Amino acid sequence: MKKNLISIIILALLIVNIILTSIMMLSVTSTNKKTADMVTSIASALDMELAKDASGEEENVEVEMKNTATYDIVDAMTIPLKRGADGKDHYYVVSVSLAMNIKDKGYKTYGETIAEKESLIKNEVIDVIGSYTLEEIQADTEAVKKDVLKRVQDLFDSEFIYQVAFSDVKWS
Repeated sequence: MKKNLISIIILALLIVNIILTSIMMLSVTSTNKKTADMVTSIASALDMELAKDASGEEENVEVEMKNTATYDIVDAMTIPLKRGADGKDHYYVVSVSLAMNIKDKGYKTYGETIAEKESLIKNEVIDVIGSYTLEEIQADTEAVKKDVLKRVQDLFDSEFIYQVAFSDVKWS
């Protein structure tokens, strides 16, 4: 009789355990679903923010490599920078390359003859980089590249140039 009573108690405890586990799983599953939905909505909002710059225009343009042409400004440019906190004159030596989308309608207009406009492009690059201090450039080179890109796109009134790259960078 003792064994049967213990078996009945164990069976009752197992049934209670299964019921409580089911209730817990249902509550955790619904909470988990709500959390996953919230994380998804936050991630999509952040993704939209990352794809837009301050002016609301897309900044990350995806262009396939086969649709990309590059133009390298032949000479390295030595650009005097705005005086910083130290009060000394600093110079930034840089070679600039432009990445162009050959499928863009602006490329058909300007892309093949861009070498003729090199002096205008250099002027824009010098104006933009010269407006920064050495400390500002060292802190955020990407912002400088974005400013140069915007000015060059404004110069051509087209977005066929989608990226600016700096190489052989030196400063003093």
